[in-house]
Amino acid sequence: AAAAGADAIKFQTHIASAESTPGEPWRKRFSPQDETRYDYWRRMEFTREQWRALRAHADERGLLFLSSPFSREAVDLLLDVGVAGWKVASGEISNHALLERMAATGQPVLLSTGMSHAAEIDGAVELVKKHGAPLAVLQCTSVYPCPPELVGLSDHSATIYPGLAAATLGAEVVEVHITLSREMFGPDVVASITTAELPQLVEGIRFIERMRAAPLDKDALPSSVTSLREIFM
Repeated sequence: AAAAGADAIKFQTHIASAESTPGEPWRKRFSPQDETRYDYWRRMEFTREQWRALRAHADERGLLFLSSPFSREAVDLLLDVGVAGWKVASGEISNHALLERMAATGQPVLLSTGMSHAAEIDGAVELVKKHGAPLAVLQCTSVYPCPPELVGLSDHSATIYPGLAAATLGAEVVEVHITLSREMFGPDVVASITTAELPQLVEGIRFIERMRAAPLDKDALPSSVTSLREIFM
């Protein structure tokens, strides 16, 4: 991600004992290696030292370090590790206790809204603004992979096109999932762009940003254009 020119890297912070129980049913079982969903969350856990190592590596590579917490214990862990801001997953937007804990830090909040109606979004936005925390609202459509007619940002389409379109329309935040290869195993691979495609997205967005920052004034054409008038006109 750093080599591609991304601004930030975002993870998910799961603590099995804080957000699940051994009896939690599978939503969609995708692997036989975990007997229960709780076992899966346990396998997804990182230690405090591992989180600190990830944070240090992100700092070394010039990336803002972010993560989505799924429990108040995860918020406390990430506060100790140090994050540049908070990403609220779509399924947690109505978890006001969790949202309150993040917003109270005053750090920027990225709020995903893919499964919520307008009133629910308004309530979450109001809660964050109450604490004066900087806020970005993302339409994160929770379909994997996401078809074009449902695409939002953050983007689960597994293509670079929505990000480029969003940048053209003036989006300030674009998020994508990344995978090392489409041949890897994992539930998010089908909704991710590859590390080979990420540089194309970043380069395209930077190009579009420069275009938008320099609107054309037909009464003040640059010399590179006016010098050609003698040839073509």
